[in-house]
Amino acid sequence: MDEIDFNILSELQENARLTMIELGRKVGLTSPTVTERVRRLEEQGVIKQYTTQVSAEKLGRHVTAYILMEPKDCKQYVQFAASHPDVIECHRIAGMYSYLTKVVTETVHTLEAYIDSCLTLGKPTTLIVLSSPVANSPIQPVKSTSE
Repeated sequence: MDEIDFNILSELQENARLTMIELGRKVGLTSPTVTERVRRLEEQGVIKQYTTQVSAEKLGRHVTAYILMEPKDCKQYVQFAASHPDVIECHRIAGMYSYLTKVVTETVHTLEAYIDSCLTLGKPTTLIVLSSPVANSPIQPVKSTSE
């Protein structure tokens, strides 16, 4: 990957709906050339997918929380989290807890219901998000220092 590829990734993370003409202008390439580079980045798995960021609040989900979980049975907890409509992420982590689960729900009452349902599966610890001063920042590629 070169500097142009890094610029392409930066632009697409900012706005994945750019046309290849617009993207080419932003990074100083012709439309066919930038299209080929994007295709190559997709084939290499650098670009995994294009997604839409949705406003949770506009969908009536006003509470975001992270649940640190030490389950009795990991497979059972993963199945539970994967099937619950309020769970948008679940990560296996190292340390005192086994899982970090992101829950986006309507109210503190629905969060409480989620926590109560977790109690049969293990010991949850809840962290409620008050604000997110840094969210969805683009991933900056690591540039090779070997020359």
